[in-house]
Amino acid sequence: MVIDNVLWSGSVLNPEDETERAIDEFNKHVYSDKRVEVVMLPIRDGVTLAWKF
Repeated sequence: MVIDNVLWSGSVLNPEDETERAIDEFNKHVYSDKRVEVVMLPIRDGVTLAWKF
């Protein structure tokens, strides 16, 4: 999977609104899932690559 805008201009580091909190929760969920390998690339607003192994 390729997921775009996972950094949301850095605002997910200190989420204040519903969108920022949703992206932060998604990022935490993906990274805690032991079934997938994950890489986040700090390109523009962030891109996450996730694949099942």
